[in-house]
Order: sequence, then structure tokens, then C-alpha cells
Amino acid sequence: MSDVPQHADPDLHAIFGIDAEADGSPEPVISVERAGPVDGGPDREPDIEVERVLEMGPATDEEPLEDSYREPEGSPAEAVDPDSMGITRPSRRGSSQRFLTDVIVAMGLASRRQVDEAVESSRNLGTTPERVLVDNGSLTQDALARALAERYGLDHLDLGVFSVDMSAANLVSTAVAKRYQAVPVAFADKRTLLVAMADPSNVLAVDDIAIMTGYEIRVAVAPPDDIAALVSRLDRLEDVVGEASELVEEEDGGEVVALHETSDDAPVIKLVNQLVGQAVERGASDLHLAPDGRDMRVRFRIDGVLQDVTAVPRRMAAGVISRIKIMAELNIAEKRIPQDGRVGLVVDGRHVDLRVVTLPSVHGEGIVMRVLDKASVVVELDRLGMADPERERFESACRETHGAVLVTGPTGSGKSTTLYAALQLLNTPEKNIITVEDPVEYEMSGLTQVQVSAKVGLTFATGLRAMVRADPDVIMVGEIRDRETAQIAVESALTGHLVLSTLHTNDAPSAITRLIEMGVEPFLVASALDCVVAQRLARMLCPNCKRRTIIPAKVLIDSGYNARMELEAYEPVGCRRCGGSGYRGRVGLYEVMKMTPEIQTMALERKPAEAIRDVAVRQGMTRLRDDGLQKVRQGRTSIAEIARVVGSN
Repeated sequence: MSDVPQHADPDLHAIFGIDAEADGSPEPVISVERAGPVDGGPDREPDIEVERVLEMGPATDEEPLEDSYREPEGSPAEAVDPDSMGITRPSRRGSSQRFLTDVIVAMGLASRRQVDEAVESSRNLGTTPERVLVDNGSLTQDALARALAERYGLDHLDLGVFSVDMSAANLVSTAVAKRYQAVPVAFADKRTLLVAMADPSNVLAVDDIAIMTGYEIRVAVAPPDDIAALVSRLDRLEDVVGEASELVEEEDGGEVVALHETSDDAPVIKLVNQLVGQAVERGASDLHLAPDGRDMRVRFRIDGVLQDVTAVPRRMAAGVISRIKIMAELNIAEKRIPQDGRVGLVVDGRHVDLRVVTLPSVHGEGIVMRVLDKASVVVELDRLGMADPERERFESACRETHGAVLVTGPTGSGKSTTLYAALQLLNTPEKNIITVEDPVEYEMSGLTQVQVSAKVGLTFATGLRAMVRADPDVIMVGEIRDRETAQIAVESALTGHLVLSTLHTNDAPSAITRLIEMGVEPFLVASALDCVVAQRLARMLCPNCKRRTIIPAKVLIDSGYNARMELEAYEPVGCRRCGGSGYRGRVGLYEVMKMTPEIQTMALERKPAEAIRDVAVRQGMTRLRDDGLQKVRQGRTSIAEIARVVGSN
């Protein structure tokens, strides 16, 4: 053991590992050693005498406790960024010579008169001056937390902004978190756990969490209300997935899986439940779990962009993969070849489908889950972001009694949303609308929706053949994937039906050449196709923090625009409301091509897509990139975002 420096507070040094006056010393880390874990033991209130000693200054000459760290197997590779949003560093390393009330005054959180009155009142009320200030409204809980952090030289956490690491939070139960008003929120490094606490002087809580987790503890201060809200959220994420009390039969004979099982498998089940619940809560479209040789990296795709969320420790990775494979009814013993399945869940009262794909890699088996929220609100056509001329062309085609309307774009570009917006426009009592989808992404009343099921041989082609015989007015095919489906869809459009479907092409003119390449005769394509929409989704600038900027002409030229002058626009900044990304939500970029007589002739002559595109542009079609530039001018997105989703071609 080392001697305590004479200028330091021995008790603070012993309890927190803090050199009270030395600037630039390492972050405070608590290293403790006890006889055993206390999880499930009796509740214990914070030690009032310890708190009083911390407030009053040194009372003894104890030496600091000895380090007792052992590195747990599979400790996380990723550590919290010291400059992460939500962390406020103390301006000094704490002071053992100042009362907390003095710190409150020095920080300008309350006046000296208010503090003196609170000190006087606390003597009669048998409480602390700080509690009096909070109770009478002179001090907020967050302000008190900031003062505590400054007083003891600890970090202050804003849990409304800070990104909580679920792997860290799962190291203690919610019962323990509630008891101690303390939650692990991140890994400070491979050996140290960052714990948000309402009362940093509760050394018993620090002691117990260190024993339970096997990590050294670095304390950060957060308001008790924020910690209570976080614990409640973790508790809810643990329980909301699989709220159904019994298995619910789906239309295709499948089952809704209840994730919440017995407490024997609690750690893995709890983590899977929370990851899925958090993905749905944050509006993620995909959840990625990928091994990286040590731990398992977890990412969410939010607004089309992947974001790191947490890292699952290596010792839990295999259990997480097996748990998800069991949910999706996959072979847990088969790890050499890809598998795919799906599972229906009830998340916070909403029905959610997960499409699960396993991917063997050199580091082990990974999983990607596509999140389909069936309760999502279907967007109305006039809210998609189409400019008026494009929307009028699209609406005009959708109101025809026959013909084919195609929406093209890559996976995740919002094609299904556009089709459902069109169906909402057409959904009237006098029309019989039938859809065949894989899977049914949105449930709409007034429609007959058929779900593809490979197990029973119900494919797009067989479903489409049956639909044509069911006296439909409007047919929606989720996706044209093969020649047979394309042929039936085109023939249906020629026999008095309005057919809506999607196709994977980069732009609208390429849809013509793609259908011909699939084996559909050019004369059928020219006669049946009425309108093609190509689209992308670009992130919208956060309205709270976006700032004006001037885009030089050279930047526009480098982005593929024939610009001669600079452009006034907006750029992303990043704030609390957008999580630091500078973007919130997405807006569609569209190009709408009508099949004019000239373009029909080019289809018959098998002209290349580039030639068709030039003619369509001359006839008034706005290209994706030009629609993107218009939305940059409107301040809805940035030039960098347009370059990301459309490119410079």
C-alpha cells in the first residue's frame, strides 16, 4: 500500500481513489474487495456517517485500499469515448475543504442567501441543506448532481443524451439498480465499468457492484430521476418483448413467440429482449450482430445509417446467437451455412416481424435481423416528399383502371411505403384490392392481403395467378423477382387490372430494360407499363441545430452538378435532440417517368436505359439527384447526404 499524500483527503482517497487537489491525475477508479456478492441481500441505506465524513473532510489517517482487480473473461473491446455526448468533466479534482453548499454557491446554482436559509432550515427539519434547496424549488435535481460531481471531482452524466451500453447495463439486475440508484452505463476501458449513481458517497453500492461484475468501478453522478427513468426503461425493455400471455396464431399458421421465459436463462434472454426492444423503440430498420474476433459488435440501422450500440461480451455471444436461432426456428447446431427464418413478436403492445439471417464468418456466426413494425402508420401520398409535378404524374397513373405502375430502388429505399400510400389513395368500398407480399409489412383494413409462404409452395407467381381469378380491381405484388412473376404481372395489366409492384433498379428508365432482360417481350412492356417511380431516402437535417452555409461551386461540380455559382444552404451540426448526428428523420427523393409514345417506341426497339433517360428528362422527368439538390435548396437535407444516397453520376 502506498502512503496517502499529505495534501489529499485520506477518506476520499480511500473510498474513491481520488487525489483531491492534484490536477491531471487519472480518472477516479474504485477498487474494492469484499467477502462475497450481496445480490438479493437486504436493502441497505446509504451510510449517513460516510456521507458526513465526505462532506466535512478527513477524520482519520487511513491508507487507500489496495487494488483487487481481476480481468473477467471476454471483457469488452470497446471503451466509452471520454468526449462522449452527455459526459461533463469536473473543472477540478474535487475539494475536501469545501462544503457542498459552498460548491453550489460557487457554481451559481443558488444564491448565498438561499443557501444560508436552507442551512438554518435543515437544522430544524433534520435533513440536509441540499435537500431543502431541492424541496423548495431553489435547486433542481440535475443541478444538485452537477454540484456533487464538481464537489468530488467526478464526471456528471446527462442520461438523456448519453448512449447507454446495454452490455454494461445488463451486468446488474434492475432490482440492484433500483436498490442502489446506480446503473452501469458503459465500459470506461477493458478493466473499468462506468456507473451512473445518484449518491456517489454510497460506498456499499460501489463495493457490491464491483463484486457482482468483477470490474473496477468509475463513478459518475446523475440525477436520481434520470436514473429511475433509465432503470424503468431497462425494466420495460426486458418485459415488453413477448407481452402476449399465450402463443397467437398468425394467418400463415405461424406463431408469435413469447421471448420472456424462465429466470434460469435470464442473462441471455434479458439481453436479447432489451436489444430487440431498444431497436424497435429507436425506430431501427435492421439489427446487426457481428463477431469481431473477441466480442460481438451490435449495430442498429437508423435512418439508413448503421450506428454502433454495444458490444456483447464473448462469453455471452454464443448464447445470444443460439437464443435468436431458437426464436426463428433455425438449426442451432448448423453454423457452417447461412440460414434464414422469421419470428413474430409483440413489442410494447405492437406486432413486430423480424426477418432473421445467419451469416458464417471467419470470426464466427453473425446475425442480421430486419425489423418490420406492422403497426407503423402508413404515410399519406402528399407527405412522402414528392414535388407537385411528380406527385401529379404518379397519382394520375394510380387512378387509371388498368396498366402497371412500378416503384424501383435498392433495399430500404421506401418502395413499400410508397406503394401503401398509393393503396391508401385507392382504398374505396367500390374497389377490390388484393396484395401478395413477403411478408405483409403493413396491415390495412379494406384490403385482402396474402402472405407468401415457401413452406406450403405459395410464391409470388402462384399467389398472383390466384389473385387474377379473384375478380380484383387493383393488384399489388410485393416484388417482381423472376420471369414468371413479371410475365403474369404484365399480362394482368393488359387484361383490365391496375398492377402495382416493385423492382430493383437504380433509376426509372432501367425498369424497362430490366423487364425485357427478364424475358418479357418488348411489345408487352411498352403496352402494359404506364409509370415508373425511382426513389431513395435521404436523412433530413435536424431543425434544431442545422446552420446556414454556403456551398462553393467547386463542391457542387465535384458532386456532379453543372454549377456556375455557389449555393446558400444548410449543413448538419449535431445536438441533443438528434443524438449528435445532425439529422432527424428521412425524406424521399423521386424521379417519375411516364410512358409516353416516344418512350414506348424506344422500348419496342430495345434502346438502352441511358437513351431512354435522356428522352424522359427532355420530356420533364426530374432526376433523383436534381430532386435532391432541390431539397438541399429548401434546407431539408445536405449536399453530403445527397452524394451519399445518390452518388455523383
